[in-house]
Order: sequence, then structure tokens, then C-alpha cells
Amino acid sequence: MPELPEVEVTRRGVDPHLTGKQVTNVILRRAGLRWPFPPDLPALLSQQRILATGRRGKYLLLHFQHGVLLIHLGMSGHLRVLDKNVEPAKHDHIDIVVGDFALRMTDPRRFGAVLWHDAADGGLEEHLLIRQLGVEPLEPGFTAELLYRQTRKRTAPIKQVLLAGDLVVGVGNIYASESLFRAGINPKTQAGRISLARYTLLAQAIRDTLAAAIQQGGSTLKDFMGVDGQSGYFQQSYFVYDRTGEACRVCGEAIRQIRQGQRSSFYCAQCQK
Repeated sequence: MPELPEVEVTRRGVDPHLTGKQVTNVILRRAGLRWPFPPDLPALLSQQRILATGRRGKYLLLHFQHGVLLIHLGMSGHLRVLDKNVEPAKHDHIDIVVGDFALRMTDPRRFGAVLWHDAADGGLEEHLLIRQLGVEPLEPGFTAELLYRQTRKRTAPIKQVLLAGDLVVGVGNIYASESLFRAGINPKTQAGRISLARYTLLAQAIRDTLAAAIQQGGSTLKDFMGVDGQSGYFQQSYFVYDRTGEACRVCGEAIRQIRQGQRSSFYCAQCQK
């Protein structure tokens, strides 16, 4: 599943083609994906100008004067900007046409979503899927003090707390594993037992890991590609993720894999205490 870096890479890729441009058409090739498309979406967006692009967690946002379009890539979705006359393939479900180009969403497994939040319903943070999200890890509100304060009564493993999304948003499985390695914290450690000093290391590790992934175009996931059709290469820098049995790049110890919830966690028992 595309995580925060992949969504941010996508946003940066589409932004020059969309911001300030007027939507001339919206083509829906099915009734919906994970949820139904807004039935009046073509009428809502046609002849409206895209004021800005944005991102909240794993949601890509297109801001209009009268509301916000939310796009989630789901398990297998990706967006491309291409000539509007290019024939759609089997899993190309929606085009947002801007001049001679189209923002085309492809989603073979159909777990993605395209939703509308009307300005009349209040700010975006009032949206049902947005209001429960935690702080953005690359913004000033994300601090070690916040992590420490909000975890004092949490007995769940820190890896699970990071994935939950109510404390910090967008730190998915890959980047949680990599961040915990950089901070030297075992993914099984109870969140409430981690000191402020160690949360200081973790907060910085999360910022550094996500920033590095964005810089390198995200990770090459099974179903993810960038707007230009290219894959990222951050996976070449993984310390632990998907490296079970391989030597730790720091100490040489074999990387271990465990199951936490429904997800695999990867760590070095020597480097992560």
C-alpha cells in the first residue's frame, strides 16, 4: 500500500499540472471504488479551478473554492498525468480532465477512494475520515513531547501505536520499521515505557526517514508507480524492512521478522533494545 512518502511524491508530481488550472471534464468509468463516487462529481468540478493540491495523511487533496476532492490510492492505486486522448486500460476508473491533459486514476484492486467534502459542511478537518487523524509527522506540531505525553498510559507495542494513526499519521509499516531501527527502539517495546529522551530520537528518526524516502521517490511497492510511471528507490536504503535473515548493515546481526497484529515487523535485536 502506498504510504505517506509515495502519496507526497504523487502530490508533488501532479501539482505543476493541476494548480491554477480549470477542470474541463470528469469521466467516471464505474460507479465507485471502495465507496461510490459522488454521483454529481462531473457537475461539481467541471469549469471549476483547482486552487491548490495538498495532502493529509495518505489522502491526496485537490482544493477548490467550493470544497475539497479527497483521493486515496488504496492498496494498488496510482495517478498519472497523460494526454487526455490516450485510450483507458482495464483498470483506469476516473479521469479529471484539465485542458489537453487528464489526471487518470488506476486501481486494479479497487480499494481506493475519490470523495468530495463540500465547503458548506465546514473545514476539511470536520470530514469523517480526516477528523480522527493524528498530527502530520513533517509539520511542527509533531514533537517528542507529544509522543511522550500521549503514550503514558499506552501498553501496546510502539510499532502498533505508530501504525494506529490517531497519534501520528502516515507512518506506515515500512517507515515505522525503518524509523524504529534508526532510533534504536525494539518494535515490541511498550509505548508507555519509552522515555522522553528516546522519543526525541524516534521523532527525529521518523522525520529523517520520511524525508529521505520522499527525496528518493518513495519505495518501489508492488503496485505503486509515480506520476511519470517511474518507481522510487528508497528500498535500496532499507536497514531492516523485508531483510529477514540478512546481516544488519550496522552490526552484522541477522535481521529478525515477527508478526504484530496483521503486519510483519523487521528489526535487529542487537541494535534495537
